[in-house]
Amino acid sequence: MQLNEHEQPRERVRLSVRVADQAEDIRRAQKLRYHVFAGEMGARLASAAQGIDCDEYDALCDHLIVEDHARGLVVGTYRMLPPQAARRVDRLYSEHEFSIERLGHLRDRLIEVGRSCVHPDYRSGAVIALLWSGLADYVARQGGEYLAGCASVSLADGGHQAVSLYRQLEQQHLSPPEWRVFPHLPLPLERVHDDAPPAPLPPLIKGYLRAGAFVCGEPAWDPDFNCADFFMLLPMSRLNGRHKKHFAA
Repeated sequence: MQLNEHEQPRERVRLSVRVADQAEDIRRAQKLRYHVFAGEMGARLASAAQGIDCDEYDALCDHLIVEDHARGLVVGTYRMLPPQAARRVDRLYSEHEFSIERLGHLRDRLIEVGRSCVHPDYRSGAVIALLWSGLADYVARQGGEYLAGCASVSLADGGHQAVSLYRQLEQQHLSPPEWRVFPHLPLPLERVHDDAPPAPLPPLIKGYLRAGAFVCGEPAWDPDFNCADFFMLLPMSRLNGRHKKHFAA
């Protein structure tokens, strides 16, 4: 899957998306994650000494990468944990932050996604579109019925935007009660004024919502990444009409 776009002056950038099939591809994705999470967000990473972001789930996951072939760079990535791989661990990655017992009956049909990031030079939309297209193709090939994962919002402003965002989302996009999850370390919503002006939706959350996803409850506070994590659940059955077009654009 490829896309041509003028991201740089006087340079035609050729972008493509695929599931990484070599260890070196995964390493390049982990380096991008390190630069975004540690370099930009100030995350405290256990693997920082290696100059990469990695954890015990990387070996179990498939890794989606967007490449700029003109520059030889991985410029976007996502990782996916399919049900058969999830059976080899005691808990999903998101269970480090959330109690998800109410979703137990979905596990054999659920693909967990995470560690999404985009190179700062490529955030105009083309890479996000390719990542969503790659995800749509991956989920279809895996036969998944649900897509779930955490979408992060920085707390660099003291949490005002994260709280304001949750107040917006709970009005229109909160999941049914039977799909509700509960953070182990909740963001202290009552202690942060949500009087910040509404900000544009983060691209990842915007993509989830356009596809028809729910936010499954209050966000968790991740002190290592200095962010609020929103648990998103997308039933693939909701991908019809315009939602399907946006997800696989």
